[in-house]
Amino acid sequence: MELEDQVFNSLLRYTKALSVALGYRDRLTRLHSERVQGLSVNIGEYCGLSHKEINALTIAASFHDIGKIGIPDYILLKPSQLDEAEWDVMKRHSEIGEKIMLSTELEGSQQAALVIRHHHEHYIGTGYPDKLSGKNIPICSRIITIADSYDAMATTRSYHHERTHLEIMAILHEETGKKHDPELMPVFCKIIESSKFRTAKS
Repeated sequence: MELEDQVFNSLLRYTKALSVALGYRDRLTRLHSERVQGLSVNIGEYCGLSHKEINALTIAASFHDIGKIGIPDYILLKPSQLDEAEWDVMKRHSEIGEKIMLSTELEGSQQAALVIRHHHEHYIGTGYPDKLSGKNIPICSRIITIADSYDAMATTRSYHHERTHLEIMAILHEETGKKHDPELMPVFCKIIESSKFRTAKS
């Protein structure tokens, strides 16, 4: 992958090792991140985001789950639902991811780190880590939230079965205005129907 902006291209190149490390730790999370990155960029381009925003979105989507490197295996790889205490630990991954990205001290890392930190915020302010709401959530984070939710539900995990496209879309529509940005969801709905990232399970 090459980005036109040399600042973000350098950031992507020098953080590639993080992607490889995550892949060895949890292959499913690495593959999930690749799909979320592709879908997020499609949405961002459709929305007419600037080159700088697209570059930050590309980096952040690729590494939105990099903070899971800091989550203990007994939680990250648990073959069943997490209890409340375990879930509290899991939720730290967005902040850990932010710190990992910032620690590179590379130009462009601050923009990407901010997006990573907020990709689990909810539109109505019930997400984490800062309970931001509406347009206070960076637009790139709001985009990743939708792409992340879709792909997570389209994939079989140890704690839930793979859902069909129609099932996923029904859930996303129910969550629109609550978890998801109601202005971005119509864009996502247009894109996903012809996207290569659309689940084959109808």
